[in-house]
Amino acid sequence: MKNVSILGCGWLGKPLATSFLEEGFSVKGSTTSEEKIKILERLGIETYLVNISKFEELDSFLDIDILIIAITSKDVDGFVNLISEIQKSLVQKVIFISSTSVYESLNSIITEEDAVLKNPLTIIENLFRENTSFETTIIRFAGLFGGDRHPANWFTNDRKIPQPKGFVNMIHRADCIKIIHEIIDQNCWNTTFNACANHHPTRRDFYTIAKLSKGFKVPEFEENAEYKWKIISSDKIQKVLGYEFIHDNLLSIKE
Repeated sequence: MKNVSILGCGWLGKPLATSFLEEGFSVKGSTTSEEKIKILERLGIETYLVNISKFEELDSFLDIDILIIAITSKDVDGFVNLISEIQKSLVQKVIFISSTSVYESLNSIITEEDAVLKNPLTIIENLFRENTSFETTIIRFAGLFGGDRHPANWFTNDRKIPQPKGFVNMIHRADCIKIIHEIIDQNCWNTTFNACANHHPTRRDFYTIAKLSKGFKVPEFEENAEYKWKIISSDKIQKVLGYEFIHDNLLSIKE
């Protein structure tokens, strides 16, 4: 039986954990909330209370083959401590969930070879990339939607939406989960992937249709003098994994 630990059983980690359980994996999961422990345990997840910023030993949480890191923390020191714990553990493979926010908007198509901003997230990426005690694959997900995270609910209180002529870079949660499974199933390690739907409508079109689909009025947009955009390319993940996106039309969002 394969076993996996998911650090962070939230919006992505919780349904990811149940998807592994359905495939017969043994799953350990973490939360920073004591109130969520029983909820996760009822799903069949062996649950641990973990906050990497508290510099605690992680004991049997890391007594597994594969660790998936799906937390939003940008605590560099916390990750330094986490990596030291991983080095002492049985973990052989790590998937680190990152973001395409590491790329600046330079009015161009962006691939994994392009320069990234220097910020806590890219520093943390490099901590994993440079460690040779285990193998790491980094996934840079684009904007996340799905489940209770619907774009119609963004930009509330009549807030104007900036850069209407810019392009949307998004990925559905179902695709995030499937991509993680494919990386493990195909044993694809020591690399970095962008993960983003191929469809890049303008922000004006995307948010107008998203708002109207949920019964909201047509949103207002800023008319920015400076035109900034980026288009995230997912060519690499499609070629290496043979991946086909489940939700590849961003103007037909239903959930």
